[in-house]
Amino acid sequence: MPSRGWSWQTRSCCKPADRLFNTVYKPDRPGGPITEAACWAHGRRHFFELADLKARGKKAALISPRALEAVKKIDAIFAIERSINGSNPEERVAVRREAIAPLVDDLIGWMRVERGKLSRHDDLARAMDYMLKRIDSFTRFLGDGRICLSNNAAERELRGVALGRKAWLFAGSDRGGERAAVMLTLIRTCKLNDVDPQAWLADVLSRIADHKVTKLAELLPWNWRPAVSVDRAA
Repeated sequence: MPSRGWSWQTRSCCKPADRLFNTVYKPDRPGGPITEAACWAHGRRHFFELADLKARGKKAALISPRALEAVKKIDAIFAIERSINGSNPEERVAVRREAIAPLVDDLIGWMRVERGKLSRHDDLARAMDYMLKRIDSFTRFLGDGRICLSNNAAERELRGVALGRKAWLFAGSDRGGERAAVMLTLIRTCKLNDVDPQAWLADVLSRIADHKVTKLAELLPWNWRPAVSVDRAA
């Protein structure tokens, strides 16, 4: 199974987040730029809202046939992607190139043709523009098996933090907030990989001072093996 990690800085599609997170893609970013991989669930959502019968009060006249067609095309991509969830990156890339890439090309070609028929003020045009203007980011997953089709898993992990912050309210300082973000990232990454965060932290902190720097990857949650078995430690 490919490694799964959770990041505090999960990218969203909303405009304030665009302004905030676009800085992480700059070449002069300390530590180097982060490669953007757009979320297909966010791209789909704009079309789904225009094609959702229930949300529109069951008024068929308000349903956009083009939006519904876009949803069907994107759902076909998700259907194939679900069949390779949990596969290693090499296997995922192979299936994506053979089975998913043609569907993506078809969707892009279809959107470009249909976009030319719409006013720039049309809601459907905005939905298409959202994907077409970020097409490199949306298609990046086709060549990299480590990239997920959507960031839904990360957002689900973030939900608990978003709810909890109402009770936590303050981190005390900017440094305190940064440390909290690091710890939450480590804890949620452990949980995503079925690792007990407390056991992992205790073991890693006791070993890391003497651990070879060239072998730090062995201590990552998805590679970690406790130095002493939990049963023996108990």
